[in-house]
Amino acid sequence: MKRIFGLGTPFVEALSSIGDVICASALWILFSLPVFTMGAANVALYTTVNRCMRQNKPGIWKHFVQSFRDNFKVATIAWLIGLLVMAVLTLDTLVLRGMWIRGDSMGWMYWAALVFWFAALTWLAYVAAYTARFTGRVREVLHFGLLLLRMHPLYAMGMMLLIMAGLALCLMAPVMVLFAPAGICWASTYLLERVFRLHMRPEDLARETGGLPKKD
Repeated sequence: MKRIFGLGTPFVEALSSIGDVICASALWILFSLPVFTMGAANVALYTTVNRCMRQNKPGIWKHFVQSFRDNFKVATIAWLIGLLVMAVLTLDTLVLRGMWIRGDSMGWMYWAALVFWFAALTWLAYVAAYTARFTGRVREVLHFGLLLLRMHPLYAMGMMLLIMAGLALCLMAPVMVLFAPAGICWASTYLLERVFRLHMRPEDLARETGGLPKKD
C-alpha cells in the first residue's frame, strides 16, 4: 500500500495535481463572479498555473491573490475593452445566425463571424497571459496580445482549439467547470510560453532559467 499511497508516489502526485487544478479553477470562478473582475482573474489564473503547476512553487492562494491585486487595474481596463469587442461580435454573430437559419443568401457569413468570435476570445487569452508575464500599459498589452496572435497563427490556432474544447466540455458536463479553467490554462502555457520565449531577450531567458541573478 505504501507503494501506492506513500508520499511522492505517482498516484499521490496525480491526486495532488488534480487538487491543484480544482483549487485554481475554484478561485478563478470566485474572483470572476462580478464579471468586470474576470480580466484580473484570468491574469491571476495564468500566473498561478505557470508558477504552481509548471514551476512547482507552493502557495496557490498566495500567487493567485497577489497577481490579482498587482494586475487589477491594467487587466480590468483591458478586459472591459475586450468585453465591448466581444459584445459587438456576439451581436453580429446572432444576427447572422438568424439569417443562416432562414436560408438567407448571406447566411454563410455566420460561420465567418463565429471564427472571428473565437479569434477575439483567443486574443483576450493572449492579453491575459501577456499581462501575467510582462509589465505594460493597457494599450501595450492589447497591442502585443494581438501582435503575437497574428505573428504565430499555428500557435493561435492551437489556443483557439483549446478554448473551444474547454467551452464544449463545460457545456456537455457542467461539473467540468471545476477542472476546465485551470486545466485548459495549464495546457495553454505550453503554447504561450514558447511564443513568449521567441521574443524575449537572451538575458531575460537566462535570468528565468537561473543563469543570471534577478533584477531588484
